Amino acid sequence: MFEFRKHKYFRFGLTAVLYLAFVIWLGNYWYLIGLGIIFDLYVTKKVNWTFWKKRNEKNNAFIEWLDALIFAVVAVTLINIYFFQNYKIPTPSMESTMLVGDHLYVSKMSYGPRVPNTPIAFPFTQNRLPIVNKESYLTWIKLPYKRLAGFGQVKRNDIVVFNFPAGDTVVVEQSARSYYSILREYAMGAKSQDNYAKAPLRSWDSYISQARKAVESSRNFEIVYRPIDRRDNYIKRCVAIAGDSLEVRNGDVYVNGEPQPDFIGIQYEYLVQTNGQPLNPRVMSKYGISEEYLGIQNNPKYYLPLNKSTAEQIKKDISNIIKVERQIYSNPDYQIYPNSQQFSWSVDQFGPIWIPKKGVTVALTVENLPFFDRVIEAYEGNTLSVKDGSIFINGEIATEYTFQMDYYFMMGDNRHRSADSRFWGLVPEDHVIGKPKFIWLSTEKEQSFPKSIRWNRFFKIVDAAE
Repeated sequence: MFEFRKHKYFRFGLTAVLYLAFVIWLGNYWYLIGLGIIFDLYVTKKVNWTFWKKRNEKNNAFIEWLDALIFAVVAVTLINIYFFQNYKIPTPSMESTMLVGDHLYVSKMSYGPRVPNTPIAFPFTQNRLPIVNKESYLTWIKLPYKRLAGFGQVKRNDIVVFNFPAGDTVVVEQSARSYYSILREYAMGAKSQDNYAKAPLRSWDSYISQARKAVESSRNFEIVYRPIDRRDNYIKRCVAIAGDSLEVRNGDVYVNGEPQPDFIGIQYEYLVQTNGQPLNPRVMSKYGISEEYLGIQNNPKYYLPLNKSTAEQIKKDISNIIKVERQIYSNPDYQIYPNSQQFSWSVDQFGPIWIPKKGVTVALTVENLPFFDRVIEAYEGNTLSVKDGSIFINGEIATEYTFQMDYYFMMGDNRHRSADSRFWGLVPEDHVIGKPKFIWLSTEKEQSFPKSIRWNRFFKIVDAAE
Protein backbone atom coordinates (compact mmCIF):
# COMPACT_ATOMS: atom_id res chain seq x y z
CA MET A 1 0.00 0.00 0.00
CA PHE A 2 2.81 2.40 0.83
CA GLU A 3 5.27 1.18 -1.77
CA PHE A 4 5.42 4.69 -3.26
CA ARG A 5 7.50 5.75 -0.25
CA LYS A 6 10.38 3.67 -1.60
CA HIS A 7 10.23 5.29 -5.04
CA LYS A 8 13.33 7.35 -5.81
CA TYR A 9 11.37 10.41 -6.94
CA PHE A 10 9.22 10.42 -3.80
CA ARG A 11 12.32 10.17 -1.59
CA PHE A 12 14.04 12.88 -3.61
CA GLY A 13 10.99 15.15 -3.46
CA LEU A 14 10.54 14.79 0.30
CA THR A 15 14.24 15.38 1.00
CA ALA A 16 14.33 18.33 -1.43
CA VAL A 17 11.35 20.03 0.25
CA LEU A 18 12.92 19.69 3.71
CA TYR A 19 16.26 20.91 2.40
CA LEU A 20 14.64 23.87 0.63
CA ALA A 21 12.87 24.86 3.85
CA PHE A 22 16.24 24.71 5.65
CA VAL A 23 17.88 26.91 2.97
CA ILE A 24 15.09 29.48 3.24
CA TRP A 25 15.56 29.49 7.02
CA LEU A 26 19.30 30.01 6.59
CA GLY A 27 18.65 32.83 4.12
CA ASN A 28 21.68 31.86 2.01
CA TYR A 29 20.56 30.73 -1.42
CA TRP A 30 24.02 29.59 -2.46
CA TYR A 31 23.09 26.41 -0.61
CA LEU A 32 20.53 25.66 -3.37
CA ILE A 33 23.47 24.02 -5.13
CA GLY A 34 22.90 21.19 -2.65
CA LEU A 35 19.68 20.28 -4.50
CA GLY A 36 21.84 18.94 -7.31
CA ILE A 37 23.67 16.68 -4.87
CA ILE A 38 20.36 15.46 -3.41
CA PHE A 39 19.07 14.73 -6.94
CA ASP A 40 22.15 12.67 -7.70
CA LEU A 41 21.94 10.84 -4.35
CA TYR A 42 18.39 9.63 -4.98
CA VAL A 43 17.89 9.66 -8.75
CA THR A 44 20.89 9.72 -11.11
CA LYS A 45 23.46 8.21 -8.72
CA LYS A 46 26.46 9.27 -10.81
CA VAL A 47 28.71 10.05 -7.84
CA ASN A 48 29.28 7.87 -4.80
CA TRP A 49 28.96 10.57 -2.15
CA THR A 50 29.43 7.97 0.61
CA PHE A 51 32.80 6.98 -0.79
CA TRP A 52 33.76 4.94 2.28
CA LYS A 53 31.31 2.17 1.40
CA LYS A 54 30.48 0.22 -1.72
CA ARG A 55 27.28 1.27 -3.42
CA ASN A 56 25.84 -1.94 -4.86
CA GLU A 57 27.65 -4.57 -2.82
CA LYS A 58 27.35 -5.84 0.71
CA ASN A 59 29.80 -4.09 3.06
CA ASN A 60 31.53 -5.72 6.00
CA ALA A 61 30.52 -5.01 9.59
CA PHE A 62 33.27 -2.43 10.14
CA ILE A 63 32.12 -0.32 7.17
CA GLU A 64 28.51 -0.56 8.31
CA TRP A 65 29.47 0.64 11.79
CA LEU A 66 31.61 3.42 10.28
CA ASP A 67 28.70 4.51 8.09
CA ALA A 68 26.35 4.60 11.09
CA LEU A 69 28.92 6.55 13.13
CA ILE A 70 29.43 9.17 10.39
CA PHE A 71 25.67 9.63 10.06
CA ALA A 72 25.28 9.97 13.85
CA VAL A 73 28.11 12.53 14.13
CA VAL A 74 26.70 14.66 11.29
CA ALA A 75 23.13 14.44 12.61
CA VAL A 76 24.03 15.25 16.23
CA THR A 77 26.34 18.10 15.13
CA LEU A 78 23.54 19.71 13.10
CA ILE A 79 21.10 19.24 15.99
CA ASN A 80 23.58 20.83 18.43
CA ILE A 81 24.16 23.79 16.13
CA TYR A 82 20.59 24.58 15.14
CA PHE A 83 18.18 23.02 17.63
CA PHE A 84 19.39 22.07 21.10
CA GLN A 85 22.50 21.19 23.07
CA ASN A 86 23.41 19.64 26.39
CA TYR A 87 24.99 21.89 29.02
CA LYS A 88 26.39 20.83 32.40
CA ILE A 89 26.44 23.23 35.35
CA PRO A 90 30.14 23.40 36.37
CA THR A 91 30.10 26.00 39.19
CA PRO A 92 27.76 27.08 42.02
CA SER A 93 27.11 30.53 40.54
CA MET A 94 23.42 29.72 39.84
CA GLU A 95 22.64 27.92 43.12
CA SER A 96 20.09 27.27 44.41
CA THR A 97 18.10 27.64 41.16
CA MET A 98 20.45 25.16 39.49
CA LEU A 99 23.02 22.90 41.10
CA VAL A 100 26.52 21.81 40.16
CA GLY A 101 26.07 18.56 38.24
CA ASP A 102 22.74 19.48 36.62
CA HIS A 103 22.66 18.54 32.92
CA LEU A 104 20.42 20.88 30.96
CA TYR A 105 18.56 20.69 27.68
CA VAL A 106 19.33 24.10 26.13
CA SER A 107 17.03 25.23 23.32
CA LYS A 108 18.75 27.08 20.48
CA MET A 109 15.33 27.82 18.97
CA SER A 110 14.22 29.98 21.91
CA TYR A 111 16.19 32.98 20.65
CA GLY A 112 17.12 31.64 17.20
CA PRO A 113 20.27 29.60 16.49
CA ARG A 114 23.44 31.26 15.25
CA VAL A 115 25.29 30.25 12.11
CA PRO A 116 28.74 29.08 13.39
CA ASN A 117 31.56 31.61 13.11
CA THR A 118 34.08 28.76 12.79
CA PRO A 119 32.40 25.87 10.95
CA ILE A 120 35.56 23.74 10.76
CA ALA A 121 35.89 22.13 14.18
CA PHE A 122 36.26 18.77 15.89
CA PRO A 123 32.78 17.47 16.80
CA PHE A 124 31.42 17.70 20.35
CA THR A 125 34.14 20.00 21.69
CA GLN A 126 33.75 23.65 22.64
CA ASN A 127 37.30 24.94 22.25
CA ARG A 128 39.92 22.51 23.54
CA LEU A 129 40.80 18.95 22.52
CA PRO A 130 41.27 16.51 25.40
CA ILE A 131 44.61 14.70 25.89
CA VAL A 132 46.53 16.78 23.30
CA ASN A 133 45.18 19.99 24.94
CA LYS A 134 45.05 22.00 21.72
CA GLU A 135 42.36 24.23 20.22
CA SER A 136 39.68 22.09 18.59
CA TYR A 137 38.77 24.39 15.69
CA LEU A 138 40.34 25.99 12.64
CA THR A 139 40.00 29.63 11.63
CA TRP A 140 40.56 29.07 7.92
CA ILE A 141 36.91 30.01 7.38
CA LYS A 142 35.33 32.72 9.52
CA LEU A 143 31.69 33.59 8.98
CA PRO A 144 30.06 36.84 10.17
CA TYR A 145 27.43 36.86 12.90
CA LYS A 146 24.02 35.75 11.74
CA ARG A 147 21.10 34.61 13.86
CA LEU A 148 18.28 32.61 12.31
CA ALA A 149 14.61 33.09 13.15
CA GLY A 150 13.62 31.71 16.53
CA PHE A 151 10.66 31.73 18.88
CA GLY A 152 11.42 34.96 20.76
CA GLN A 153 13.86 37.44 22.25
CA VAL A 154 15.79 37.48 25.50
CA LYS A 155 13.49 38.78 28.19
CA ARG A 156 14.23 40.32 31.55
CA ASN A 157 14.80 37.61 34.21
CA ASP A 158 15.29 34.80 31.63
CA ILE A 159 17.98 32.24 32.46
CA VAL A 160 20.36 32.33 29.47
CA VAL A 161 23.32 30.33 28.18
CA PHE A 162 25.88 32.48 26.35
CA ASN A 163 29.51 32.63 25.29
CA PHE A 164 31.74 34.31 27.87
CA PRO A 165 32.31 37.86 26.51
CA ALA A 166 35.68 38.30 28.23
CA GLY A 167 36.79 34.93 26.84
CA ASP A 168 38.17 36.40 23.62
CA THR A 169 41.67 36.18 25.13
CA VAL A 170 42.51 33.26 27.41
CA VAL A 171 45.47 32.31 29.57
CA VAL A 172 45.19 28.54 29.12
CA GLU A 173 46.89 27.78 32.45
CA GLN A 174 44.28 29.91 34.25
CA SER A 175 41.32 29.37 31.92
CA ALA A 176 38.79 29.56 34.77
CA ARG A 177 39.66 33.24 35.13
CA SER A 178 39.22 36.15 32.79
CA TYR A 179 42.43 37.24 31.06
CA TYR A 180 41.48 40.82 31.85
CA SER A 181 41.06 40.09 35.57
CA ILE A 182 44.58 38.61 35.52
CA LEU A 183 45.87 41.84 33.95
CA ARG A 184 44.12 43.92 36.59
CA GLU A 185 45.63 41.77 39.34
CA TYR A 186 49.12 42.24 37.91
CA ALA A 187 48.49 45.97 37.48
CA MET A 188 47.30 46.36 41.07
CA GLY A 189 50.39 44.48 42.24
CA ALA A 190 52.66 46.86 40.33
CA LYS A 191 50.78 49.88 41.70
CA SER A 192 51.08 48.54 45.25
CA GLN A 193 54.82 48.07 44.77
CA ASP A 194 55.20 51.69 43.64
CA ASN A 195 53.11 52.84 46.56
CA TYR A 196 55.18 50.79 49.03
CA ALA A 197 58.42 52.14 47.52
CA LYS A 198 56.98 55.68 47.64
CA ALA A 199 57.58 55.97 43.89
CA PRO A 200 55.41 58.32 41.80
CA LEU A 201 52.13 56.63 40.93
CA ARG A 202 51.31 56.34 37.24
CA SER A 203 47.99 56.19 35.40
CA TRP A 204 45.96 52.98 35.61
CA ASP A 205 46.35 52.51 31.84
CA SER A 206 50.11 52.55 32.31
CA TYR A 207 49.93 49.79 34.91
CA ILE A 208 47.60 47.75 32.66
CA SER A 209 50.06 48.14 29.77
CA GLN A 210 52.88 46.94 32.02
CA ALA A 211 50.78 43.97 33.15
CA ARG A 212 49.92 43.01 29.57
CA LYS A 213 53.59 42.94 28.60
CA ALA A 214 54.43 40.83 31.67
CA VAL A 215 51.67 38.29 31.04
CA GLU A 216 52.16 37.98 27.29
CA SER A 217 55.94 37.65 27.56
CA SER A 218 55.79 35.05 30.33
CA ARG A 219 57.02 31.58 29.37
CA ASN A 220 54.63 30.14 31.95
CA PHE A 221 51.54 31.20 30.03
CA GLU A 222 50.01 30.06 26.76
CA ILE A 223 47.68 32.75 25.45
CA VAL A 224 45.01 31.96 22.85
CA TYR A 225 42.52 34.21 21.07
CA ARG A 226 39.08 32.71 20.49
CA PRO A 227 36.23 33.64 18.12
CA ILE A 228 32.80 34.21 19.64
CA ASP A 229 31.35 30.72 19.16
CA ARG A 230 34.45 29.06 20.67
CA ARG A 231 34.46 31.00 23.93
CA ASP A 232 33.45 29.15 27.09
CA ASN A 233 29.74 28.69 27.73
CA TYR A 234 28.27 30.49 30.76
CA ILE A 235 24.81 30.43 32.29
CA LYS A 236 23.30 33.34 34.26
CA ARG A 237 20.06 35.20 34.77
CA CYS A 238 19.43 38.19 32.51
CA VAL A 239 18.53 40.88 35.03
CA ALA A 240 18.47 43.79 32.56
CA ILE A 241 17.91 43.98 28.80
CA ALA A 242 18.89 46.57 26.19
CA GLY A 243 17.61 50.04 27.08
CA ASP A 244 17.25 49.31 30.80
CA SER A 245 18.91 51.18 33.63
CA LEU A 246 20.28 49.01 36.43
CA GLU A 247 21.49 49.62 39.96
CA VAL A 248 22.43 47.35 42.87
CA ARG A 249 21.70 48.84 46.30
CA ASN A 250 22.76 46.89 49.37
CA GLY A 251 22.79 43.74 47.25
CA ASP A 252 19.26 44.21 45.86
CA VAL A 253 18.83 44.70 42.11
CA TYR A 254 16.76 47.61 40.79
CA VAL A 255 15.87 47.85 37.10
CA ASN A 256 14.40 51.12 35.82
CA GLY A 257 13.92 52.10 39.46
CA GLU A 258 11.87 48.98 40.31
CA PRO A 259 13.16 46.14 42.54
CA GLN A 260 13.82 42.80 40.88
CA PRO A 261 11.23 40.10 41.72
CA ASP A 262 12.18 38.09 44.80
CA PHE A 263 12.96 34.74 43.15
CA ILE A 264 13.02 31.75 45.49
CA GLY A 265 16.38 30.49 44.26
CA ILE A 266 18.42 33.67 44.72
CA GLN A 267 21.10 33.25 47.38
CA TYR A 268 23.30 35.64 49.32
CA GLU A 269 26.14 35.04 51.72
CA TYR A 270 24.99 34.85 55.34
CA LEU A 271 26.97 34.89 58.56
CA VAL A 272 25.78 31.87 60.54
CA GLN A 273 27.08 31.90 64.11
CA THR A 274 26.77 28.99 66.54
CA ASN A 275 27.06 28.72 70.32
CA GLY A 276 30.39 26.98 69.85
CA GLN A 277 29.05 23.60 68.80
CA PRO A 278 29.95 22.82 65.16
CA LEU A 279 27.28 22.48 62.50
CA ASN A 280 26.53 18.89 61.56
CA PRO A 281 27.22 18.32 57.81
CA ARG A 282 24.54 15.62 57.62
CA VAL A 283 21.93 17.93 59.10
CA MET A 284 22.98 20.88 56.94
CA SER A 285 22.86 18.76 53.75
CA LYS A 286 19.09 18.53 54.25
CA TYR A 287 19.00 22.29 53.65
CA GLY A 288 21.17 22.05 50.53
CA ILE A 289 24.39 23.18 52.28
CA SER A 290 27.44 21.37 50.91
CA GLU A 291 30.02 19.97 53.31
CA GLU A 292 32.72 22.08 51.64
CA TYR A 293 31.29 25.18 53.38
CA LEU A 294 31.43 23.58 56.84
CA GLY A 295 35.12 23.21 57.71
CA ILE A 296 35.59 22.72 61.47
CA GLN A 297 37.99 25.66 61.50
CA ASN A 298 35.06 27.95 60.69
CA ASN A 299 33.27 27.27 63.96
CA PRO A 300 31.62 29.28 65.51
CA LYS A 301 31.27 31.55 62.46
CA TYR A 302 30.30 30.19 59.05
CA TYR A 303 29.74 32.14 55.84
CA LEU A 304 27.13 30.20 53.90
CA PRO A 305 25.24 30.82 50.64
CA LEU A 306 21.55 30.77 51.57
CA ASN A 307 18.28 31.96 50.14
CA LYS A 308 15.94 33.93 52.37
CA SER A 309 13.62 31.06 53.28
CA THR A 310 16.49 28.66 54.09
CA ALA A 311 18.16 31.29 56.28
CA GLU A 312 14.96 31.69 58.27
CA GLN A 313 14.41 27.94 58.47
CA ILE A 314 17.84 26.95 59.82
CA LYS A 315 17.68 29.69 62.44
CA LYS A 316 14.34 28.26 63.56
CA ASP A 317 15.22 24.55 63.33
CA ILE A 318 18.85 24.22 64.51
CA SER A 319 19.26 24.87 68.22
CA ASN A 320 22.99 25.63 68.26
CA ILE A 321 22.62 28.49 65.75
CA ILE A 322 22.37 31.81 67.57
CA LYS A 323 22.70 34.26 64.66
CA VAL A 324 21.90 34.34 60.92
CA GLU A 325 22.74 37.63 59.20
CA ARG A 326 22.85 38.50 55.50
CA GLN A 327 26.14 40.11 54.47
CA ILE A 328 26.49 43.34 52.49
CA TYR A 329 29.85 43.95 50.77
CA SER A 330 30.38 47.64 50.17
CA ASN A 331 34.16 47.95 49.95
CA PRO A 332 35.26 49.15 46.49
CA ASP A 333 36.75 46.40 44.32
CA TYR A 334 39.13 47.20 41.46
CA GLN A 335 37.89 44.08 39.63
CA ILE A 336 34.35 45.48 39.39
CA TYR A 337 33.02 46.66 36.01
CA PRO A 338 33.58 49.12 34.35
CA ASN A 339 37.06 48.45 35.79
CA SER A 340 37.93 52.11 35.98
CA GLN A 341 39.61 53.87 38.88
CA GLN A 342 37.00 56.63 38.76
CA PHE A 343 34.23 54.27 39.97
CA SER A 344 34.30 52.94 43.54
CA TRP A 345 31.73 50.18 43.19
CA SER A 346 31.32 46.78 44.85
CA VAL A 347 29.25 43.62 44.27
CA ASP A 348 26.48 45.02 46.50
CA GLN A 349 26.76 48.74 45.70
CA PHE A 350 26.82 48.99 41.92
CA GLY A 351 25.64 51.49 39.32
CA PRO A 352 23.51 53.03 38.11
CA ILE A 353 24.35 52.06 34.53
CA TRP A 354 22.46 52.10 31.24
CA ILE A 355 22.41 48.98 29.03
CA PRO A 356 23.15 49.82 25.34
CA LYS A 357 20.37 49.25 22.82
CA LYS A 358 20.70 48.72 19.06
CA GLY A 359 20.11 51.91 17.07
CA VAL A 360 20.29 54.25 20.06
CA THR A 361 22.80 57.09 19.87
CA VAL A 362 24.52 58.36 23.03
CA ALA A 363 26.78 61.34 23.62
CA LEU A 364 30.35 60.23 24.33
CA THR A 365 32.51 61.87 26.96
CA VAL A 366 35.75 60.88 28.62
CA GLU A 367 33.71 60.38 31.81
CA ASN A 368 31.20 57.85 30.40
CA LEU A 369 33.60 56.17 27.94
CA PRO A 370 34.58 53.36 30.41
CA PHE A 371 31.02 52.01 30.09
CA PHE A 372 31.21 51.81 26.32
CA ASP A 373 34.87 51.41 25.32
CA ARG A 374 34.81 47.59 25.15
CA VAL A 375 31.44 47.65 23.38
CA ILE A 376 32.74 50.05 20.73
CA GLU A 377 36.11 48.39 20.23
CA ALA A 378 35.93 44.67 21.06
CA TYR A 379 32.28 43.83 20.32
CA GLU A 380 31.48 46.20 17.45
CA GLY A 381 34.87 46.15 15.72
CA ASN A 382 36.00 49.79 15.80
CA THR A 383 39.33 51.32 16.68
CA LEU A 384 39.16 53.60 19.70
CA SER A 385 41.61 56.03 21.27
CA VAL A 386 41.66 59.12 23.49
CA LYS A 387 44.08 61.97 22.77
CA ASP A 388 44.22 65.29 24.58
CA GLY A 389 40.74 64.79 25.99
CA SER A 390 39.18 63.97 22.60
CA ILE A 391 37.72 60.58 21.63
CA PHE A 392 38.66 59.09 18.27
CA ILE A 393 36.71 56.24 16.63
CA ASN A 394 38.25 54.80 13.46
CA GLY A 395 40.62 57.75 13.34
CA GLU A 396 37.94 60.45 13.48
CA ILE A 397 36.84 62.62 16.42
CA ALA A 398 33.64 61.24 17.91
CA THR A 399 31.24 63.05 20.21
CA GLU A 400 28.50 60.40 19.95
CA TYR A 401 28.06 56.75 19.09
CA THR A 402 25.18 54.62 17.70
CA PHE A 403 25.11 51.04 18.93
CA GLN A 404 24.99 48.20 16.40
CA MET A 405 23.71 45.47 18.77
CA ASP A 406 21.58 44.92 21.83
CA TYR A 407 23.31 44.13 25.13
CA TYR A 408 22.33 42.35 28.33
CA PHE A 409 23.36 42.41 31.99
CA MET A 410 23.71 38.92 33.48
CA MET A 411 23.97 37.89 37.14
CA GLY A 412 24.23 34.55 38.90
CA ASP A 413 21.51 33.65 41.39
CA ASN A 414 24.23 32.84 43.95
CA ARG A 415 24.90 36.56 44.20
CA HIS A 416 28.06 36.55 46.32
CA ARG A 417 29.65 33.58 44.57
CA SER A 418 29.18 34.49 40.93
CA ALA A 419 31.60 36.03 38.43
CA ASP A 420 29.10 37.87 36.27
CA SER A 421 28.39 41.20 34.55
CA ARG A 422 29.33 43.04 37.73
CA PHE A 423 32.91 41.93 37.01
CA TRP A 424 33.30 41.54 33.24
CA GLY A 425 30.54 43.71 31.84
CA LEU A 426 27.84 43.38 29.21
CA VAL A 427 26.81 40.42 27.05
CA PRO A 428 26.35 41.29 23.35
CA GLU A 429 23.44 39.73 21.47
CA ASP A 430 25.83 37.78 19.20
CA HIS A 431 27.10 35.87 22.28
CA VAL A 432 23.66 34.53 23.24
CA ILE A 433 23.38 30.74 22.71
CA GLY A 434 20.02 29.62 24.04
CA LYS A 435 17.63 29.06 26.89
CA PRO A 436 17.67 26.05 29.26
CA LYS A 437 14.35 24.22 29.26
CA PHE A 438 14.70 21.31 31.66
CA ILE A 439 17.17 19.21 33.64
CA TRP A 440 17.51 15.74 32.11
CA LEU A 441 20.16 14.44 34.53
CA SER A 442 21.60 15.62 37.85
CA THR A 443 24.52 14.13 39.79
CA GLU A 444 26.26 15.10 43.01
CA LYS A 445 30.05 14.85 42.86
CA GLU A 446 30.45 14.34 46.61
CA GLN A 447 28.46 11.09 46.51
CA SER A 448 29.31 7.74 44.94
CA PHE A 449 27.03 6.02 42.43
CA PRO A 450 24.09 5.44 42.72
CA LYS A 451 23.65 7.84 45.65
CA SER A 452 25.14 10.58 43.46
CA ILE A 453 22.02 10.68 41.27
CA ARG A 454 19.51 13.35 42.27
CA TRP A 455 16.36 11.55 41.13
CA ASN A 456 14.10 14.39 42.27
CA ARG A 457 15.66 16.74 39.69
CA PHE A 458 15.09 14.51 36.64
CA PHE A 459 13.12 16.36 33.94
CA LYS A 460 12.61 19.35 36.22
CA ILE A 461 11.50 22.38 34.22
CA VAL A 462 13.89 25.34 34.38
CA ASP A 463 11.56 28.11 35.43
CA ALA A 464 12.82 31.70 35.29
CA ALA A 465 10.48 32.56 38.18
CA GLU A 466 12.23 30.25 40.65
